[in-house]
Formats: sequence, structure tokens, C-alpha cells
Amino acid sequence: MTLAAGVAVSEGISAATGLSSDLKWPNDVFAGRRKLAGILAEAADGVVVLGYGINVTPASHPPELGDRATSLESELGRAIDRHDVLVETLAALARRYDDLLNGQFDAILDAWRSRAPSAVGAHVKWSQAETPHSGVTAGIDNRGALLVRVGDRVERVVSGELTWL
Repeated sequence: MTLAAGVAVSEGISAATGLSSDLKWPNDVFAGRRKLAGILAEAADGVVVLGYGINVTPASHPPELGDRATSLESELGRAIDRHDVLVETLAALARRYDDLLNGQFDAILDAWRSRAPSAVGAHVKWSQAETPHSGVTAGIDNRGALLVRVGDRVERVVSGELTWL
């Protein structure tokens, strides 16, 4: 669900503004090296609640995060119609949700991979069971787990706090 939502938010932003964005596993949308949007999915009792936030104006994030965060207006140098962004992202979310319901997982994964250059070849670190690990990203598998090469083996990362180095 989170990967499908990331693809949809990125597609919606592009449709509404013309801005191309990248995805960073598992739930961030980036413009260059700065975060533009985020997705959060929480599951409970067989229901998934999905939320997303897009920085539209420079005031969307504190100034001290300017080196790590950006906004649509900052990237494009012009005012953005929030209504268009909302409509396009909701339409894209509906299309990608239909893909999930119709079992078109490959279409979602292919779209995600095409928008996620950091999923291959990026240095990362994370902790599992309080043990630190580090390695180089090697893509995502067919279930959406991040693959990380650690020495001569490949680890599947499915959750946790991941730091991109």
C-alpha cells in the first residue's frame, strides 16, 4: 500500500505541476536531495488508514530544515493551485488502489522502481534487534522489501529506521 501511494503521490504532483519527483523507500517523495512529501499507512483490524502530506509553500516546513526539505513552490518558482494538487493526487491514488485490487502488483513495482534511483547503489544504515547494520541498496523485491547488500549477502529490510548516507 505504501509503495502504491508513493507512486500515486509522485504521479499526482507531476500531473498537477509538471514537477518530476523521486521516491525513497518506503514512504518519501523527493525533489533532488530534499524531501517534498511523505506517506504514512497504518493498519489495524483489517483496515489501512493512509495519509500523505505535500509541502506546497516554503512555509510548509521550518526554515532550519531548508537543506533537507523543499516545497512545490520553491522547486517551481511559482504559485501552485492546491486544489489541482489535491485532485490529481486523489485521482492517482484511486488508480493505484485499483491496481492493488486487481492484482497488478508488477505495474506498481515497476512504476516505483522507475521513480526510485536511490533504491540501487545508495549507502544506508539501520538497526534490527538493536544491532546496527550497513550496506548498499540493491533494489526492492516483489513484496516491496528493500534489498541491501551487506558483504556477500543480501538482506531484506521490511521496516525500521533507515538512514541514507
